[in-house]
Amino acid sequence: MTSIGRIGTVGLCCIAAAGLSRAIAGATPPSGVTAETLAHVSFPLIPGSADIAGTDFTARKITIAPGGTTGWHYHDGPVYAYVEQGVLTRTLHDCSQVSTPAGQVIAEEVNADHVHEGTNLGTVPVVLYAAYIEPPGKPFAEDAPAPPCAGAA
Repeated sequence: MTSIGRIGTVGLCCIAAAGLSRAIAGATPPSGVTAETLAHVSFPLIPGSADIAGTDFTARKITIAPGGTTGWHYHDGPVYAYVEQGVLTRTLHDCSQVSTPAGQVIAEEVNADHVHEGTNLGTVPVVLYAAYIEPPGKPFAEDAPAPPCAGAA
């Protein structure tokens, strides 16, 4: 699949479905994660305009090295990601785990009550193409402490 095709796939997921932030005490830092912004569009808030007004849309390529982690975080807006390579294992706010292999799409839940951590438990890098639909000025992710069920202090 070409880069344009991947961006289109992520964009279609967003349409069909509708830098990290400041540190928080106890937050778990990411490690082994790199990200590249592929596209960004801001829709200014105009009174009486469409529902997407006042929204930032960003497409990013994210790579998580073997053994890498995103750290615990949450999103202020919807995030949809296509797993191009590897298997992404996400630990959710209730400490349940979900593994998503290459070729599958992930839809992240929104807000601080949906903290999660993405990890690469495999031997090849995990490559994601993610689409962020965020309120203007918000970071791609908000750092958060691990939930009590994860044994965090």
